[in-house]
Amino acid sequence: MWHLIDADRIHVDAAQGWLGLGNWREANEELDRIPPRLRAHPEVLKVRYAIHAKAEQWDLALEIAQDLSAALPHNSFGFVYSAYALHRLNRTEEAYQMLRPVMERFPEDVSIRYDLACYACKTGNLKDAISHLERAIDLAATRDIRLKALDDPALEKLWVDISEI
Repeated sequence: MWHLIDADRIHVDAAQGWLGLGNWREANEELDRIPPRLRAHPEVLKVRYAIHAKAEQWDLALEIAQDLSAALPHNSFGFVYSAYALHRLNRTEEAYQMLRPVMERFPEDVSIRYDLACYACKTGNLKDAISHLERAIDLAATRDIRLKALDDPALEKLWVDISEI
């Protein structure tokens, strides 16, 4: 695996700073200052995904997320990012179906279970939505996830049930 040197890391950090300020265009320009051979580095790809997400360029975000999944198959975030991009492209059923087998690879990942609950709810599969949400709440072992769910419009159909979990 290749490594980012300090000069390249400065561009990654600056891009994240620009994103924090809400300026995805400057963030993108900052990443373009990284040598082409390092632009496929996972740290760079994560920021590039965030840029495309901020710009609501979900087709490009999906490509980046798929590259992340291939580069780091033992980490869940590339898969979670892919599913979210699919959802934002109005392909929620596809996002759900893509993420289900990933759940088995990362059984302790709260984000996967929570996202599966959201996608199941959006597609009308309320039984699976409750099941995934219950598991996410168990895995998180804090009230925060329940409070998040009670405020998440993606889970609105379950709000009465969430308060009872």
